[in-house]
Amino acid sequence: MPDDNRCGVLFDVDGTLVDTTYLHTVSWWEALRQGDHRVPMARIHRAIGMGSDKLLDHLLGAERDRDADGKLRDTHDALYAEYWERLAPLPRAVDLLRACAARGLRVVLATSAAEHEVAALRAALDADDVIDTVTSSADAAESKPAPDILEAALAQSGLTAERVVFVGDSVWDVAAAGKLDVPCIGLTCGGTSRGELAGSGAVAVYDDPAALLDGLADSAIAALTDPTRSVRAPRRAGGTVTGPTGEKTDTEA
Repeated sequence: MPDDNRCGVLFDVDGTLVDTTYLHTVSWWEALRQGDHRVPMARIHRAIGMGSDKLLDHLLGAERDRDADGKLRDTHDALYAEYWERLAPLPRAVDLLRACAARGLRVVLATSAAEHEVAALRAALDADDVIDTVTSSADAAESKPAPDILEAALAQSGLTAERVVFVGDSVWDVAAAGKLDVPCIGLTCGGTSRGELAGSGAVAVYDDPAALLDGLADSAIAALTDPTRSVRAPRRAGGTVTGPTGEKTDTEA
């Protein structure tokens, strides 16, 4: 349960704070190639942000034989792990986390990465002194666009949906936030366009953490601690989020 009236910012990590989206894309492409699945990188990139279970369904079809899924995941993980020591934050990502903490906001990494990957991401950011809570895939029964990881982040940080903003880089992030009526700020640094993020329901879209930091004083994040402003965008009852491949995802829980 919430333990006080503090506000906070939930951050996706892969592609939002750390420059990993295309590393995941290449790793999945090679894993799929080794499994005799020829999937264009553009399609794979558009699916990054989903958990591996939904990503494989999305790319290979839900009716496929799943016997090889474990090997595909293991191959992806092994390929991606080769980059861990070279992972780098996106422009001014750490400064953005520190600026949010300086405003008295709880900083929460709401990631559904596996626990071993989370350690590499945290090492790349090197900002544990201002991070309040960190989730991992172990905290979510279902991956994005389901809202499970955000629900876990709220529960673990003692925050409520009414007192947070989520920052993400994919339409799947926007969809997950929408199911909890949490305003989502979109960043294009993960490779999803401004139009796609805005069209999916993001309350604002910025190029990267540096651009959000530059505009922080006028952002939905600043509005969390300003009683004269609202961070919330109107929602359309029964609305849908259209994914980058044209797939529609129900925005209602």
